[in-house]
Amino acid sequence: MRSFLIIHGWQGSGPEHWQSWLADRLRHAGEHVSYPVLPDPDEPVLEAWRTSLAAELGALPGERTVLCHSLGCLLWLHHVATTGKTTVAGRVLLAAPPSDGPGSGAAVPELAPFFPVPLDARAVAGAARETRVAFARDDPYCPAGAAALYATPLGLPADEVPAGGHLNTDAGYGPWPAMEQWCLGRRPTLGP
Repeated sequence: MRSFLIIHGWQGSGPEHWQSWLADRLRHAGEHVSYPVLPDPDEPVLEAWRTSLAAELGALPGERTVLCHSLGCLLWLHHVATTGKTTVAGRVLLAAPPSDGPGSGAAVPELAPFFPVPLDARAVAGAARETRVAFARDDPYCPAGAAALYATPLGLPADEVPAGGHLNTDAGYGPWPAMEQWCLGRRPTLGP
């Protein structure tokens, strides 16, 4: 059995977001899906989100795939850097992680406690058999580029999504068939 844990970002994902679309598609395909609303999504508290993530992971049966978007990516990186647990997931996807600095995710006061982000390559490698980053060069919340800021220092493969923005509904990411195919093991990457 396999299961999927979908972790939203700041303010949740909403019904038109690819995460909501994906949860419905995977459930329709008979997969076990957990798509929790993290505590106080408009004013996130890192420790409350970490507690929720740990509980959700602990409740998942079988082979786990974790799909994080935006602030959810930073939550994952904080979680694995502090728990020290190994192989808690088979696969992890970090989609559109935000950066700190002017004009980025950290410029939003509610997100500041998530920065700096722990870039612990050993913890990330130990937490899952496969972790990858999906990003777009034109992501307004990561102007320095997620490949350079996250994938390279963590030693992770990165899939560039051309003109994908923040990989959210504003950028046209409601349905995302490539993501569904990756989840089901029918596509090795999320790039073009």
